[in-house]
Amino acid sequence: MTETLDSVRPMTADVEVDNVMLSIAIQKKGRLHEESIELLKQCGLSCYQDKNALVARVKNYPIKILFVRDDDVPLLVNEGVCDLGIVGDNVLQELSCSLKATLCESVRPLQFGACKLAIAVPNASSIQDIRDLNNKRIATSYPKITKRFLNQYQIESDVVMMSGSVEIAPRLNMADAICDLVATGRTLMEHSLRVLTDVLASEAVLIKTPRPFSKGQDALYQRLLQRIDGALRARESKYILFHAPKSALPRIERLLPGREAPTILPLAGSDDRVAIHVVSREGVFWETIENLKQAGASSVLVLPIEKMLA
Repeated sequence: MTETLDSVRPMTADVEVDNVMLSIAIQKKGRLHEESIELLKQCGLSCYQDKNALVARVKNYPIKILFVRDDDVPLLVNEGVCDLGIVGDNVLQELSCSLKATLCESVRPLQFGACKLAIAVPNASSIQDIRDLNNKRIATSYPKITKRFLNQYQIESDVVMMSGSVEIAPRLNMADAICDLVATGRTLMEHSLRVLTDVLASEAVLIKTPRPFSKGQDALYQRLLQRIDGALRARESKYILFHAPKSALPRIERLLPGREAPTILPLAGSDDRVAIHVVSREGVFWETIENLKQAGASSVLVLPIEKMLA
């Protein structure tokens, strides 16, 4: 069984730099795996990954991908075993609280894997404020971040380390509260828990080893970074086409969110109407389209953008 990252275009001579290669670590499985694979695909990287393989060689770019546990991603990058990694910022922050040595660099937020680390308590708990956590037990998979947060408020709590199923700790009388990742809040609801306070906002980030790159590696890295930036810009950007009266142009320009300078073209057989092409860097909602229509726009077409370079 294989998982395919389809090729977007073949590798060209300017990305082959004297057989130099980069390595990137991503989660072998879990919530960030699929979206990491999708981002690499959007960057034009093509490879075949055997189901149980730990390493995959990209066919059209000098990169090898290592599939590892999420906790191992920043460790491998920090030690220089891998040059780059994709990991949740929460995992990176936990490591940064543990290490005194130079930590790998967080290069880019990647706009996926959004969640928050939050302290939650049972619905029936008398704990109503973070000050009420004094002398209480808090179960968590992120003890370093939790202790750092509590220290900011000079709260003395007993932090209990759990590697999984943290939400069940209060029901088993192992803890008075938990500090765990929250995405939709459904798990908390299922275990009759409520959020007391947010601790950390997190999303997937691209990280880079603190060890310096060679000249060839840096050239590959800068090229890859340009592709990542283009893929991220394209996710939110939209290409909008419509017709409008010339007199409505000032009002229409104010309605377009995050727009670049529009391209305005004459319409055949019309002296007072034009065709407008514009790239919007923000989400285009139905309200925006309706407002454009009210301003005089017609034949409004909104298209996704696959790639976008500055």
